[in-house]
Amino acid sequence: MSCDREGAILVKIHVWTREKLVMQFRYILATLALLILASCTVAPVMAGTENITDNATSYFNIAQIAISTGDYAKAVQYFDMALADNTTMISKSDTLMYVYKDKTAALTDLGRYEEALATANTGLAKYPNSSGLWNNKGYALFKAGKYNEAVDAYNRAVTLEKDYVKGWINKGMALNAAGRYDEAITAFNTALTLDPENSDATTGLAAAQKGAASAIPVTTIILVVVVIVAAGIAVWYVKFRKPATNEKEPMDKKATKEKSKNKK
Repeated sequence: MSCDREGAILVKIHVWTREKLVMQFRYILATLALLILASCTVAPVMAGTENITDNATSYFNIAQIAISTGDYAKAVQYFDMALADNTTMISKSDTLMYVYKDKTAALTDLGRYEEALATANTGLAKYPNSSGLWNNKGYALFKAGKYNEAVDAYNRAVTLEKDYVKGWINKGMALNAAGRYDEAITAFNTALTLDPENSDATTGLAAAQKGAASAIPVTTIILVVVVIVAAGIAVWYVKFRKPATNEKEPMDKKATKEKSKNKK
């Protein structure tokens, strides 16, 4: 009996194991089905980012390294490569703005002023509120000898960013170059208010004060010239010109009376 009982027990264990395997198999199938379904829904979303290659950021970083070593031509080359590539990722941050800003500066340092201004204007069309771009446009104008236009660009920079020390100093330098010393003094004083220990602002202020002291107002020059010319004309008139007179000199009274008696 024991054997039959044991045999019954064995059969029961075998049936239970078989049912458990079937359940586990079904569980595995269900899990696989869920994974396949999830991959079908997630894949299209992932594809939207996987297809974007961010070479532009790499080019930008190489350009920055080139600038740090003074190789501005190489920097411009890699900035151009960044702009020619897919700019989707770098436009999501300030990186694209820095491409335009730093390319403008590099071109200016190479003496390629027209290209620098074109780059700055393209960047400002996208980022009109970038004080750095306005500053670098002013730098290009200053180096090109367009001092008053440079002042206008620097004005935009410091208007957008009131505590932009570099912008105030650059504005002062452009005003000095344009001979507008009183305005330059104000610009340098503003820079020193923001950064009292700034040596560039101190040097610029001294140059502006010296220029203001030695400059003679234009109105004074004109007045002096007018006075000199008038005095010269007066001297010439008195000394060299003899007035023409057609009148006869009057006769002596006695001679006149005698003449009248003789006539009688």
